[in-house]
Amino acid sequence: MRRPTIADLAEAAGVSVSTVNRILGGTAGVRGTTMQRVQNAAEQIGFYGAGTIEDRLKKAKPNYRLGFLLQQSSRELYQLFGRKIVEACRGRRDEVVDPLVDFVDILAPENIADRLLALGEECDAVSVIAADHPVIGQAIRSLREKGTPVVTYITDQSAPERAAYVGADNWKLGRTVAWLIAQMTHGPGRVAVFIGNHRYQCQDVADASMRSYLREHSPRLSVDDSCPTHEEAERAFQMVTNLLQTSDDLVGLVILGGGITGVLRALRRSSESRRKGVRLICRDIGPETRKGLSEGLITAALCHPLEATSNLLVQTMINVAEEDAPGTTLQRTVPFEIVTPESI
Repeated sequence: MRRPTIADLAEAAGVSVSTVNRILGGTAGVRGTTMQRVQNAAEQIGFYGAGTIEDRLKKAKPNYRLGFLLQQSSRELYQLFGRKIVEACRGRRDEVVDPLVDFVDILAPENIADRLLALGEECDAVSVIAADHPVIGQAIRSLREKGTPVVTYITDQSAPERAAYVGADNWKLGRTVAWLIAQMTHGPGRVAVFIGNHRYQCQDVADASMRSYLREHSPRLSVDDSCPTHEEAERAFQMVTNLLQTSDDLVGLVILGGGITGVLRALRRSSESRRKGVRLICRDIGPETRKGLSEGLITAALCHPLEATSNLLVQTMINVAEEDAPGTTLQRTVPFEIVTPESI
């Protein structure tokens, strides 16, 4: 079989032979979009110089190293977040993005702040998922002073020095949770609410808006004080097990933070008649949540669309890394999805 020539590549890419020669020789500027088209054509026809073109393309594009600080490497949901972020970085066409994904298993604010500062030393911009705390705010401030912008992801921080927030509108999310509970229950009853802890802004805002809606539209339902699971499945299991054993009027479970694995384990161990009248609403969808939906244990999950959110996160981090001087804090929201047993 004849080896493809430069002329074959030029024809396949719809450019001139001289343009291909300039790319291969690296002697004159060629637009990045044109180089990308030639690179794609080279891969398709098996051109021998595809590696050289790829190298020229990388050198012509701006390069960024972006750091992503996620939580709890043992949780499948955060592993899924990490994979989608890497895919979003690899899929960039106009930049070369090197992702550095790190996980924090010990959620003490001091540990998160230390890891955030360490990431900031290596990256052009960093993002973080963490409970709002002054120690973390100080780390964000320190990085800002050094010229490294910090983007909050999924849950916001109160530190004014943060560069941007990327995530859902948690006020709308909480009211949607309340609407679902109100529509799917009848008569008086109790709703139990579980959060990771009281410092996660995304959970706190959703909790407040949910209560606001129920007071306004469904006063027949009483809402318990929010119980923190500290993102621990075993703690969630014990609390839900106790609720099911002691509360005859429980009609709703709202899980705004971590611990869904433990919640589902408690429901599976209860009798079918006991759990039948309880509507469970949770946030975000990982493998365990998907299983709970398929079993009919979860009524609905309100989720960040991972691909769209990851793409917007990476774009936002590039935007703030390119800024010559810090501007106003960007607020970029992604519409959440509602997943039910019939739509998974």
